[in-house]
Amino acid sequence: MKKYAVIVAGGTGTRMGKDIPKQFLLLKGKPILYYTIHAFLKAYNDLEVILVLPLEYMDMGNEIIDAYFDKKRIKVIAGGETRFHSVKNGLSLIEEEGIVFVHDGVRCLVTADLIKRCYNEAKELGSAVPAIPCNDSVRLITVDGNRLIERNSIRLIQTPQTFHSKILIPAFSIDYKERFTDEANVVEAFGLPINLIEGEETNIKITRPIDLFIAEKIMEEKK
Repeated sequence: MKKYAVIVAGGTGTRMGKDIPKQFLLLKGKPILYYTIHAFLKAYNDLEVILVLPLEYMDMGNEIIDAYFDKKRIKVIAGGETRFHSVKNGLSLIEEEGIVFVHDGVRCLVTADLIKRCYNEAKELGSAVPAIPCNDSVRLITVDGNRLIERNSIRLIQTPQTFHSKILIPAFSIDYKERFTDEANVVEAFGLPINLIEGEETNIKITRPIDLFIAEKIMEEKK
């Protein structure tokens, strides 16, 4: 079955405190975005990447593609106002029915094992959203104060959030809502259930300077 990875790298990375978006920062001498794209292209030889970038940084993204990858397997498109709109832009380039991975451009430590497990589950059940247990105490803020939530019932959601195109593309035809912070929310609002699978503790999202340090240590341990 056809495979697409919509890699969403449309953010500006303000929490990093840098002059360029975090997806272009260097990790072990290469841009963070390099590792993310490489993981998907390496996982499947027949997979096509759709890279969603901020309009003003598309040239920088194309420079990474030219330097490291086969351009025939990668398409680039500008992002939108929100993640929802960026993903919707990426989905517009899908031409055939297949399995679609939607992945954060700065989750650069995703493994081939997780990608393949997502694919197999989505192919069978229509969706596969990786999640990991919550190890911290969690409290919900209410109008009356706050209250404890049983953490065993909490899961922290990761990407790649993976769906059959027959599910994902129609789901993104609905009107945008502020609560649509990921693809699972959109598909659920469309009236379809979400299938959670086991994620990976090392599949971190690089959003702060400390995350770059952690990513370096993870990469060193994997070697």
